[in-house]
Parts: sequence; structure tokens; C-alpha cells
Amino acid sequence: MAMTELRAAVIGVGKLGTLHASKYAAIPDVRLVAVVDVDQSRASQIALEYGAAAVTDFRTLKGTVDLVSVATPSLTHYEVAAWMLQAGIDVLLEKPMAASPAHARELVALAAAHGRILQIGHLERFNPAIVHLRSMLRAPRFIESHRLAPFTERGTDVDVILDLMTHDLDVILSCTEAEVISAEAVGVAVLTDRIDVANARLRFSNGLIANLNTSRVAPRRERKIRFFQPDEYISVDYEARRIQVYRKGAPQPGSPYPVISAEQINLDKGDQLADEIAAFVASVRSRQAPIVSAADGLRVMELTDRIKSVMESAGTIAQ
Repeated sequence: MAMTELRAAVIGVGKLGTLHASKYAAIPDVRLVAVVDVDQSRASQIALEYGAAAVTDFRTLKGTVDLVSVATPSLTHYEVAAWMLQAGIDVLLEKPMAASPAHARELVALAAAHGRILQIGHLERFNPAIVHLRSMLRAPRFIESHRLAPFTERGTDVDVILDLMTHDLDVILSCTEAEVISAEAVGVAVLTDRIDVANARLRFSNGLIANLNTSRVAPRRERKIRFFQPDEYISVDYEARRIQVYRKGAPQPGSPYPVISAEQINLDKGDQLADEIAAFVASVRSRQAPIVSAADGLRVMELTDRIKSVMESAGTIAQ
């Protein structure tokens, strides 16, 4: 027996929202019924490409769709997602979850109160390298990340912590249940009136330390995260989908020094956005908690707020 067709819509069809629309259009038993954008011509263009209706007001979707992706500008996420959840519609909400932890907590409460699926769009969770990494981690003691990008106007409605650092915070938090017990951080506004460069050093209750470096005004692009655990060092290149592992072995006979072995794991490029949306659709059908839950998103939001508070209280935000 064929599965019941699910009706989907994408709210906000800029570059990322358009990609969401293409993924829904490719899923069997899901029909993209509408795309929403305040720019009528943009909505019409994307709607025509995928055989959907063009809409300028997301509120007209009530009763016509089962699930939506919200890919609007970051500062509108709370308003749009809250309305959808109260209308009984399941939501895949692009990161950042909201502009503040208070709004994020309200979204968690609304999803629970209305029995809705709320998945947060932390895309790196679906990166083939990060998926493979899960089986390799054994209580890492130190994690270091570098997420650097040349300047563009995209995402500048929020600071670089909410724009870029959230990706690595989510990956790190997904690796441990331990709580952050202390944080040090510095941020600099370089080209905008918000923080464009940030560093955070986090200490967890289990002894893990994480050091995160993020910039959206760098001369080159870099997306890497490194894990140090007993007798092993693992380096992950998010973009190349490559893992490099260095392990300490027993010394050779007659030598006091350990043998270091190296391994490189090259993974298929995959399509992590397609995997993310497929996982969301599966959660909508099964009514099981999504891989990246609203609680996960809230945990990231609370930590980003803590990092910014540390910067402010220590006077380490510079312009």
C-alpha cells in the first residue's frame, strides 16, 4: 500500500530555501505544494520551476500543508516557526533556531504543547564525515575547530557566533552529555557592527576542553575539526569529507619510541541536505524525535548566549 502523500512548503526561497524546495520535489510521496517569499517575483520563479503555488504570506498555508522548511532570515525564525507550530504544522527550522534562548525555549514548549515535530537545521550532523566519526570517538579530551570564511553579506543579520560557530558547537555538544562548567571567549567586530571573528574555549564537567575559532572575514575558507583522545588524533575536513587518523602503537623491538600509524578515510560527497530533509520527513511520518531535536537546538542557543555573555562581562568584545 502506498504511503499517504505529505504536503510540503518552503518558507523563504533564497539560495538555501531553493535547495530545500529541490530536495522536497525529489522525494516520493511528498508533494511540494507551495513556496513562500515576500518577493513575489522570486516566489513565482521558484514555484514555476517545481510546479508549486507561489505565496507571499506564510499564514495562508494553514490547512494546506503538513510540513514546512523555514529558511527565512535568521531574525524571523521565531515568528514564522511559532506560527507554524501553533497551526499544527511540523517544522524543519534552519539554524540559528532563534535570536535568543528565550525564543528558542518558547519554540520547544510550543512543539511539545501542539505535538509537532521541530527539527533544527544543523546540517553538519548529516555530513558523511561526521556520521562516520561517531564510531571512532572514545571520550576525546580536547577538540579544536576552525570555521573560516571570506566576507559576504549573507548571514550578517546576526553575529558570527550564531551564523557560523553554531555548526561546530552543535557537533561538539552532540559528542558529549557533559555540561559546560566554564567558558572564556573573545569577539571582534571587523566589517560589520556585529561580532565577525570569535574564539571560545570551553571546559566540560568530564574534563573535555574545546577550543573554537570562527571568522567570516578570513582570506580563505576552512572547515575543520580535530579530536584528541588517548593514543589517537583524528582530523576531520568537513568540506573534503575526509578523516585523517594518527594512532600510537607499541614500540619496535629495541626502540623506546612508539610507532605512529596514519590512516586517511575518504568518504563519498553525499548530499547532506537531502539526507537532512529525508530524516525530517521520516520523523514526520513516524512521529519519532528528529536526529537534531528542538532540545539539541536549545542547548546550542543557550551556549551561544553564554559565550556572548562571557565576552560582554569580560569586556572582550572589540570594535
